[in-house]
Amino acid sequence: MTRVLRNVLLSACALGALAASAAQAAPHEHSCLDQLCDSEALFVAADTPTGGAAASLASPRYGTWGFDVSGMDRSVKPGDDFFKFANGAWETRTEIPSDRTRFGNFDQLAILSEARSRAILEEAASGKIQDADAAKIGAAYSAFMNEALVERLDAKPLQPELTAIRAVKTRDDMTALMGRSNLSGYTSLLNLSINADAKDPNRYAVYAGTGGLGLPDRDYYLQPSFAEKKTAYLAYVQQMLTMVGWDNPAAAAQAVVEFETKIAEATWTRAERRDRSKTYNPATLAELQAMSPGYDWNRYLAAAELPKVDRVVVTTNTAFPKIAQIYSATPIDTLKAWQAFHLADDAAPLLSKRFVDANFEFRSKTLAGQPEQRARWKRAVSTVNGQLGESVGRVYVARYFPPESKAKMDDLVANIRTAMRGRIEKLQWMGPETRERALDKLNKFNVKIGYPTKWRDYSALVIKADDPYGNSERATAFEWRRRVARLNGPVDRDEWGMTPQTVNAYYNSTLNEIVFPAAILQAPFFDPDADPAVNYGGIGGVIGHEISHGFDDQGRKSDGDGVLRDWWTSADAAKFGAQAERLGAQYSAFEPLPGFKVNGALTMGENIGDMGGLSLALDAYHASLKGKPAPTIDGLTGDQRVFLGWAQVWRQKQRDEALRQQVVTDPHSPALYRVNGTIRNIDGWYTAFGIKPGDALYVPPEQRVRIW
Repeated sequence: MTRVLRNVLLSACALGALAASAAQAAPHEHSCLDQLCDSEALFVAADTPTGGAAASLASPRYGTWGFDVSGMDRSVKPGDDFFKFANGAWETRTEIPSDRTRFGNFDQLAILSEARSRAILEEAASGKIQDADAAKIGAAYSAFMNEALVERLDAKPLQPELTAIRAVKTRDDMTALMGRSNLSGYTSLLNLSINADAKDPNRYAVYAGTGGLGLPDRDYYLQPSFAEKKTAYLAYVQQMLTMVGWDNPAAAAQAVVEFETKIAEATWTRAERRDRSKTYNPATLAELQAMSPGYDWNRYLAAAELPKVDRVVVTTNTAFPKIAQIYSATPIDTLKAWQAFHLADDAAPLLSKRFVDANFEFRSKTLAGQPEQRARWKRAVSTVNGQLGESVGRVYVARYFPPESKAKMDDLVANIRTAMRGRIEKLQWMGPETRERALDKLNKFNVKIGYPTKWRDYSALVIKADDPYGNSERATAFEWRRRVARLNGPVDRDEWGMTPQTVNAYYNSTLNEIVFPAAILQAPFFDPDADPAVNYGGIGGVIGHEISHGFDDQGRKSDGDGVLRDWWTSADAAKFGAQAERLGAQYSAFEPLPGFKVNGALTMGENIGDMGGLSLALDAYHASLKGKPAPTIDGLTGDQRVFLGWAQVWRQKQRDEALRQQVVTDPHSPALYRVNGTIRNIDGWYTAFGIKPGDALYVPPEQRVRIW
């Protein structure tokens, strides 16, 4: 799956991990890639053969009014730890499944989506589905599930590419090979992607950025706290090179890790890479060549099958000369060993058991603390969704997404948008000029709910039931060629960046759109039969989160037409920046594990999204009452239920190693702080629960951050 996803740069702010199924795969630096009744029973049911488990495919329900009261720990004061107050009993009684690095309500729905997808794939493989792509879906699933075949093939699928790597004689030969990274199993130091142009959203642009690292982040190479992981990585590189028959694997592995360490030193931090003001640097081909001497861009672009390119948008521009210099100074043999390792590492999940096990032991167990490998069918679901995601999604939607859910979501989005309009109109810190433009942007938001209006055409993609590795290669090449083919055409505004079966949501600043796939539109996020307050705290908060992304520290830099430009007055921008800086300081003080603090700069956009989203949800709930008093349910007021609905969404446990990785690599704060860090800045929470000075989460009114 990652081999397809790494070529798709989603210009978006997602609610959680980009793809729930992909969250269980160990992330690579060069791979592109943001919870319910009886949780244990649902997990077990999702892990059983689909033949006798029809009930496991049903949408979940929570309690009698949409909230799991049994998961609360009322011995905890809400003002001391609201996450535990809402979720403490659930946390105590819940164990993370052995094949996962975390477990919570996102994951529960991901498991449900996984089980539903499995049923679709198995029926397609047995010829029971009537769909234009049913044969391809079935062939892709059958290929991955054929263990006897992959054992027999072992490393043979890699031989053509390994032969090409061994044949490299010059640095220019290696550059040409890296140019094939969007078409095959090779990797590259300087990567290309094709996306809507941030300053001209009606056309596509070629983007160039840095890559080449095999550990999750530059910090894993440079920080003493990750020295043990780096040592394990060295052993893993040697293991993979040994398995593909590389000469002198121990020395080669040492050289590879030293090479990547130099690349890490030149790589921008993740917080720096968030800054859209600094990552838009258009360059002519001549300027790009001058920026990275010794890197033959003509050969690279030709190998990438790109037409004549006059302009490339360079993201991390100051890193290019440094990486080019490192590239020029690195021996060819080291570059070849580096390329061979990444080929095997990326391909490992598609190969024989010895490759699968080695990859799991390092990527999932050592780096993320996952004790047990996922069942083969689960990995097959992830793989096929990566190759033919919209074809699977078309069947998924027909089975599991009723039209009335879409209609109710339309109403909820309209209500949250109205709440945002009211907030913008009343903001005391924003001047009239900026306010007018902000309202114009809000009015131009495009909303996508459930599934695409037109489905992707996979007719050119060849899928074979006896070629699992080849299927992945061809899917990678298909996706890249699809993007190249439209390079000089108009931007496809109907396209989706997630499949309907993905449990997530996102905002795309260049297209000024908010997108909600079908799979997230279920409890605890959205239940048409639940108490409205819980729905507002759940899906209402999610809708508000995505709308707020249009006005977070990076989303605010695009106007209503998606154009990256400074449409703020300098005074208003300064006021916004001051509030954002205070919010960043709050989150940077959080320390989920000793020595590992949340990065307030990296998580800024998501934290603003959470705070804005929950504030908008509360406003919209109040408006929905139309002046009538909210009912009290189980002794809980309407406002209290909104906040509990939000907390229930973020119910999650996570393994320590995975949490360390998240803190370093993920723009989303850990779940605990998406609750406790968010509510402490919202005045309505203090009123709803009687929070007073002396409570652990109490923030004096004058110190609370108020942005949207």
